[in-house]
Amino acid sequence: MTASITRKTTAPKTRKTLNSRIIAVGVVAVAGSMLLTACGDQTSSSKKTTESTASSSQGGAPLHDLLPKAIQDQGKVKVGSDIAYPPVEFKDDAGKTVGIDPDIADALGKQLGVDFEFENGTFDTLITGLRSKRYDIAMSAMTDTKDRQDGVDSETKKKVGEGVDFVDYFTAGVSIYTKKGDDKGIKSWADLCGKKIAVQRGTVSEDLAKAESTKCGAKGKITIEAFDNDLEAQTRLRAGGADAGSSDFPVAAYAVKTSGGGNDFQIVGEQVEAAPYGIAVAKGNDQLRDAIQKALEAIIKNGEYQKIVDKWGVTAGAVTEAKVNGGT
Repeated sequence: MTASITRKTTAPKTRKTLNSRIIAVGVVAVAGSMLLTACGDQTSSSKKTTESTASSSQGGAPLHDLLPKAIQDQGKVKVGSDIAYPPVEFKDDAGKTVGIDPDIADALGKQLGVDFEFENGTFDTLITGLRSKRYDIAMSAMTDTKDRQDGVDSETKKKVGEGVDFVDYFTAGVSIYTKKGDDKGIKSWADLCGKKIAVQRGTVSEDLAKAESTKCGAKGKITIEAFDNDLEAQTRLRAGGADAGSSDFPVAAYAVKTSGGGNDFQIVGEQVEAAPYGIAVAKGNDQLRDAIQKALEAIIKNGEYQKIVDKWGVTAGAVTEAKVNGGT
C-alpha cells in the first residue's frame, strides 16, 4: 500500500514543530514494507535513561578534530530525545534504544570519534534542555522550521528564546489514522470537525487540528486530546477514547503495521506537511553544528546513510545533502 502527500492550503506550522508552509512530495512507501522491530515504552522525564548508540573511538575517526574541544574531552555528544516514537527512536524488547535516529547517530559517531548518548525526555522540553546545556543536541524527529530557528512560538508568534540551528537529515509528512474498519467517515482534516483526535503534545498534528477546528463552524469544533508521547495517544485511540489519531507518516505507518499485529489501526486520507527533520544545535555552537554537518555529508557520500534508510524501509524520506537550516 502507498500513500501520497497532498498540498493543504490551510494547514499551519509543522510536525514535531510548527510550519506555515505546506510542501507537497511524492509517493511514500507505507507500513507493509516498513519495520520489523517492536514498539518500546517511554520512561518519564523524571527518570531519564541514557544509552550510548555509538561505540567509536578517536582512532580512525576522520572528523574528530572538527569537534569542539569540550566534546572531544568528554568523548560523547549528549542527545536529548523523546524515545517513544517508533520507528524513529524507541526501546526494543531488550530495552535498547533503536530506530532511524540512533542508527544515524551511530554512523555520525564513527566519523567524529565520539559516542552519541541518548537521554530520554518529553519532546516539548528538548529545546529548553539545549538552552540549559543539559543536551549538546536534540535528535527526535524534530522538524526544522523558521520559527524554531528564530526562537518564535509558532502559535503566538512571540519571541520565546534565542532559537536553534538545524542540520537536516530526513523528510517526512503527517498522516491521520483511525481504528481499523471504523474510520468514522474521516478522509481528511476537515472531516475531523465535531470529532475527537488524540495527538502528541507540541507536534504538527496538534497544531493542524487546532487550525482546522477554527474553520469548522456549524459542524462543531475538533476536540483535541494531547499526550506527552505518541504511544499514549495510540492507546487512547485503541481504547475507543478518540475517533482518530495523527502523527508523522513513518510513525503512523509503523503503528498500523505493528499494533495488534496489524489489526488495530488504518491510515486514512493523504499525507500533508512534508518537511525536513533536523538535528538541533543551540545558537552559537557553530563548531559542533558544522562538525555534525560534515559527518552527515560523509555518511551520505560513503553509503552508510543509504543503508540505514533502506534498513528501516524509509528510503522515500532520504536526503541527498546535509543542509543547515533548510526548513521554512
